[in-house]
Amino acid sequence: MASKDRSLLGKAGLLLMCGFLTAVVVSAASFPAVALGGLVAKAGAEEFASLPSTIVEQAAPQVTRVFAADGKTQLAVLYDEFRSDVPNSQISVNMQNAIVAAEDHKFYEHNGVDVKGIARAFVNNSQGGSQQGASTLTMQYVRMAQAYGAKTAQEAIDATKDSPERKIAEMKYALQIEKDLNKKEILTRYLNLAPFGNGAYGIYAGAQVYFKKSPKNLTIAESALLAGMVKAPTAFDPTTKTGYPQALDRRNYIIDNMVGLGQITKAEGEAAKKTKLSRTTNRPGNGCTSVSTNSWGFFCDYFYRWWMEQKDFGDNAYDRERQLKSGGYTVVTSMDVKAQNAARHEINRKIKDDNKNAVVIAGTEPGTGHVKVLATNRKFKLDDGSNPLSSNPAARKAGARASYPNTTNPIITGGGDIAGYQAGSVFKMFTMVAALENGYELDHPITSDSTYKSSYPVAFNSDAACPGTSFYCPSNSSPNTKGTFNMWTGFGKSVNTYFVPLQEQVGAEKVIDVSKRFGMVYRSSSDRDLMKTEAAAHEFGAFTLGVTTSTPLDIANAYATLAGDGKYCAPTPIKQITASNGKKLKTGQPNCVQATTPDVARKTIDAARCPVGDRAQLGNCNGSTEANAYRTIRHPIFGKTGTTDSDRTASLVVGSSSLVVAGYMVNPDWANHTDRMRHDIVNPVTYRTLADYLDGTDPVEFKKPGE
Repeated sequence: MASKDRSLLGKAGLLLMCGFLTAVVVSAASFPAVALGGLVAKAGAEEFASLPSTIVEQAAPQVTRVFAADGKTQLAVLYDEFRSDVPNSQISVNMQNAIVAAEDHKFYEHNGVDVKGIARAFVNNSQGGSQQGASTLTMQYVRMAQAYGAKTAQEAIDATKDSPERKIAEMKYALQIEKDLNKKEILTRYLNLAPFGNGAYGIYAGAQVYFKKSPKNLTIAESALLAGMVKAPTAFDPTTKTGYPQALDRRNYIIDNMVGLGQITKAEGEAAKKTKLSRTTNRPGNGCTSVSTNSWGFFCDYFYRWWMEQKDFGDNAYDRERQLKSGGYTVVTSMDVKAQNAARHEINRKIKDDNKNAVVIAGTEPGTGHVKVLATNRKFKLDDGSNPLSSNPAARKAGARASYPNTTNPIITGGGDIAGYQAGSVFKMFTMVAALENGYELDHPITSDSTYKSSYPVAFNSDAACPGTSFYCPSNSSPNTKGTFNMWTGFGKSVNTYFVPLQEQVGAEKVIDVSKRFGMVYRSSSDRDLMKTEAAAHEFGAFTLGVTTSTPLDIANAYATLAGDGKYCAPTPIKQITASNGKKLKTGQPNCVQATTPDVARKTIDAARCPVGDRAQLGNCNGSTEANAYRTIRHPIFGKTGTTDSDRTASLVVGSSSLVVAGYMVNPDWANHTDRMRHDIVNPVTYRTLADYLDGTDPVEFKKPGE
């Protein structure tokens, strides 16, 4: 056959195919159930009609925003794709016009498919001309929606590959979408899905990343630039050397189109083309290490770890993280900006971030479990090479880095490799509660010497045994501390030789049970071994002196149980979680149980006013271990100091009816360090944090038993 004949036949075939496509589209759009004339057209129409009319639309990933308790101060954003859907009213008319000028001049005229455009593109592409797409904005939206709705990688490939089958399916879906949605709705969905490069997905992100503004405020020039990028975000990236000139040319081309379509005047177009093209981006940080105020990062991390434990967000860690980073939640946390900043300020006054020792502070609200404060003398960030080698000799020898000045370890709340720290005598509170629950009263007397030979076997540390015996033999910090004490005076002066025999009388297993009811978490396997059975717990003589590991959050929340009238509330970083559809979730709301009776809690608080320099309502304190707490705060308060063997930890917990703050001074990298932890550092930080929080509020007196 002659080449001329083959050419004519080819053209005829092309025209036949174009006619077929036109007939199918027109017929399906106007008369879906009517067969088309001709066997070929009829078969094509039947195949076309057999395609589903409605696409399965999957919500595109949305940014989750995390706020402080005021609901206004943004704590963090977390996302897989930086995207946040906006309504049409929040999108500039300039932007809506620009995308039409860039991608689909007849958008407001067609019914989802530009039949003439498809025919023209088919002929042009088949004859070797410059490639034309002919996909309308509606068809492009279909393609993006199908890609996001894909459940497998193959489905995603099929949704975007350039094939006649995919094009015909897009046409069918587009026709139906045009029946279901108006043009404004289609345009809004398109702009919320479109990619704009540099991690920006959707018009909200595009406006933020390139211009740091709301999409409703986009100018003609800005809108034209963004509209031009949708076709090829990398090729038209104005921030790159090769992309800048192409982005500029395409922007100006679209501005000319906007003039030609009558969307703007020629003068407006010329002015827009003179606008200097920005070459920078403003992509927001992602995650807790990107929190602008990096002392807030520890709270952000606590929230993240909490979320990852919630089964409401998925059956496994992967699903929960995907929910967090793509679900578009609005999270209002319990973090109190005033209290958080006060804690960090007080820490800065006493200790530097590059100190190997850490002051770790936590504060919770009685009656809710809301965690309001998490602060330390560290920056929440990955080690950038400035951290020195660890102070732990074994870790140092292995080349391990220390946790200062930068760390992402949960040194305040525990988790991962952080089991906690010995806290000392703050644990005596559990013994007092157990005693009161079992019929002992606050005035219960015990005559104590400077040392005490207990009936407990030494569980560990043989140096703690009485000479020539295998029995636990605790002593007081001062050999002059001796005499007859009750719970007010014994707690006020932190008399070890009062509380160990009191624990004997009550039963150590009952004291441990109180601690668990008050929310103490024993993360160390060695701690759990010491109390794994009731018989083992019964012989745990040193428990009342705080030799197990804990965190300041554990202790703050345990003491908050007292101020909550004996109601234990699981610690939570959440005030409210709102889903992307506006539904408020119950997850994270206060979860409380009555851990002890209100009378026991009130009696315990009365004795616990003594250590911090306040006055008991029911008895006499006759001494304290941190009187400056009350002198500084001048509100009714309660609390306790704690010190461990060799001063490896110094701690203080102090609380009011509205906030309980616990502070430890520790070495997070090495439990067996030789430094002396100092109360003159951690104590002022702790009580001044509470003082700053209460500043300007009226004093609230604690309730008496029986009221």
